[in-house]
Amino acid sequence: MSSMCYVGKRLSFKGRLCTIRYIGQVEGTKSDKEYLGVEWDDLKGKHDGTHQGKRYFACLSSSPTAASFILSSSRTADPEQSFVDAVREKYGTPATTDDSDEIVISGKTVEEVGFDKIRAQQARLHELKIVLVDGQRVSSAEKSPLEIRTVCPKIEELDLSRNLFNNISEVAKICFELDSLKNLRLSGNRFQDVFEDSHLAVNKPFFSAFSKVTDLTMDEALLDWVWVIGIVAQFQQLKTLEASMNGFQKLNHPLQAERLTSLTLEYNVFKSITDVIVLRELKSLEVLRLKGNEISKIAEETYELSQLPSFGQQLKYVDLSYNAVSGWKFVNDLDHIFPGMTALRFAHNPIYKTSKDAGSFSSMDDSYMLTLARIRNLETLNFSKITPADRTNSEMFYLSQITKEISETPGSKEADVISRHPRYAELCEKHGAPTIIRKEAGSMNPNFLEARLIKFTFYLPPNSREGQTEEVRLERDIPMSFDVYRVKGLVGKMFDVRPLSLRLIWETGEWDPVAGYEDFEEDDEDEETIDEETAARREKGKWMKREVEIEDGTRQVGNLVDGLEAIVRIELR
Repeated sequence: MSSMCYVGKRLSFKGRLCTIRYIGQVEGTKSDKEYLGVEWDDLKGKHDGTHQGKRYFACLSSSPTAASFILSSSRTADPEQSFVDAVREKYGTPATTDDSDEIVISGKTVEEVGFDKIRAQQARLHELKIVLVDGQRVSSAEKSPLEIRTVCPKIEELDLSRNLFNNISEVAKICFELDSLKNLRLSGNRFQDVFEDSHLAVNKPFFSAFSKVTDLTMDEALLDWVWVIGIVAQFQQLKTLEASMNGFQKLNHPLQAERLTSLTLEYNVFKSITDVIVLRELKSLEVLRLKGNEISKIAEETYELSQLPSFGQQLKYVDLSYNAVSGWKFVNDLDHIFPGMTALRFAHNPIYKTSKDAGSFSSMDDSYMLTLARIRNLETLNFSKITPADRTNSEMFYLSQITKEISETPGSKEADVISRHPRYAELCEKHGAPTIIRKEAGSMNPNFLEARLIKFTFYLPPNSREGQTEEVRLERDIPMSFDVYRVKGLVGKMFDVRPLSLRLIWETGEWDPVAGYEDFEEDDEDEETIDEETAARREKGKWMKREVEIEDGTRQVGNLVDGLEAIVRIELR
């Protein structure tokens, strides 16, 4: 096998694809024979091209386990095949002896394969419009000119992903004979010639081969962005491009794709919006998908928003889900960066997982409303259509949050607060300016969150359960709006008991007179002389602590207890 190998060649071993990165001996091995240093597509190797401290080759992948050394004489590679062979293998039905006739020639019996079967197979291949030969060990086009056009000329959608092509020129030979081809998928291939031809974008040697292709996918091809530019330059009609999982960090040059309307760059390693800002030069771009990157900020350096470039008004949909956004300033600035954006996917960012920034008990819903309210032109957020009522409620909620922040800030700092909310003046004009009542020491605004919570102290007396010798006491802040059933559910979880098996007794802390004591008057003449302790004990007997059972129902707990703190005894039935 080694005589047919060269650096850059693609191989398959039992279905596992790899690329040869090194051929030669390896120091420290028991054998002085020739080894192949390969980079595995699935990254399940043993090292990164380094053995015993010596680097033999570099991998395109940054994975520390992408590479292995293989003794060239110890393994047999899977057989390669041409494109037409792969199509016939997958979509053709081989002729069988059921369709053959025996013929005797010079005393020898031979079989004649049924021509009807062959014609049926050829007719079926001739009508194919969608061909998926991904992972079929395809390494080349056909040697015979126009054979592809003869066998399967009507292909419109073609998947050549994860094959053994060494050069994109072989792909071009295949596509050149497919006049109806619109959709081409090349994910998981490793094209050696794009690395070597630095003038690919200028010379455009494959321009005619891809003249009608409108949709191109090149995911996980480990391509540098400049190589993507060179490949894309060959597609004059391209409208949709997917290039995810290629390890892109920053795009420094624009694409040559005047007609491109949709671009997907998911699961790369962009860290800021400015890493992709060069894409603003795509004047027809309407959809930009950046899901699963590491974006956490608009720009790496401190910036003046007005000085940052923006995308065009034609860009309507942006996907920023599964990134690393944790601050609201990022959301505020999206209006400037994407002025035409009407649809946004923003879920699964850290900002949606904390209630501290949202300033609300229900962080997920509130974060959704705060996102909606901060971006004025949104019509769809996280796939949900925004109704006029949604926008009004969200903007009113956002305005109330700004008002709360201002009211808790000294007057001298009010301008600083407003500067953090660019839409404040606009929302005041739209919904009316709020009344700012600054919070004084010791006061509590009923609109604030702390005024909507009751601090409950629940306790389970000793011996309430088997083996419990001491009192169990736990505290929990609960919204006034929770009904009794919901409160019992929380208490059940806190004390690990069935909610319907417990009674909640509110100890009011007040004293009520004991019935009967008020009906008797003491005789002053016969008053006996008693000590102070006895007098106190008798006086206490006239009163008892008032307790109220919080009975099951749908009433809000805030209507059943007084004040913002309550002690509740738990009794098990």
